[in-house]
Amino acid sequence: MQFSPTNGDFTFVSSTDAEELSGSIDAPDVKVNMGGSEATKDTYASTFLRQRGYGWLLEVEEDDPEDNKPLLEELDIDLKDIYYKIRCVLMPMPSLGFNRQVVRDNPDFWGPLAVVLLFSMISIYGQFRVVSWIITIWIFGSLTIFLLARVLGGEVSYGQVLGVIGYSLLPLIVIAPLLLVIGNFDIVSTVIKLFGVFWAAYSAASLLVGDEFKTKKPLLIYPIFLLYIYFLSLYTGV
Repeated sequence: MQFSPTNGDFTFVSSTDAEELSGSIDAPDVKVNMGGSEATKDTYASTFLRQRGYGWLLEVEEDDPEDNKPLLEELDIDLKDIYYKIRCVLMPMPSLGFNRQVVRDNPDFWGPLAVVLLFSMISIYGQFRVVSWIITIWIFGSLTIFLLARVLGGEVSYGQVLGVIGYSLLPLIVIAPLLLVIGNFDIVSTVIKLFGVFWAAYSAASLLVGDEFKTKKPLLIYPIFLLYIYFLSLYTGV
């Protein structure tokens, strides 16, 4: 028994007349427009830009993980490393167990700059005009020590000298509050000044003056000592 389809899409066959049931379904193509006229406009605009050679305007850059670094990492500022170097300079005794060579072998710029700026700020108490001059002396004084060290046969870079000289200003910063308290006692004040200068000069010289200088060590230690005397004079105004 066979039934005639009503819409031309289906064919029904009775199970008594046929062993198998077969049929077909024809569905017309269906297009769904989710965006309406706006999607059509976007497609037309995209096609127009690409045809005119402006397809690069439609490109979306992917986020680079390296562009999302923290600010300190982006500026190459390692606070732990700076803190360790400060301790190495303030406690220069070899018996304390600090690896002091890291101050010389791994130089940085921001740590010494912060120390020099701090020394400049406390110098405002004495003479405001010396602030910029202290930074100038740090840069050109380090350059002088660097050139002298290279002439004497030392194997140091300007960055290493700049970092060591900058960090070694910390002893002068430490004695600055003491000078404010006992400034009226001339003898005690002089002793503290000499102690601070020797402390700073020893911290710098022990890092910069290596065994390669041999008998020429005093030729480099002496100008380092004079440099810190001049730094202290900029603070005290004497």
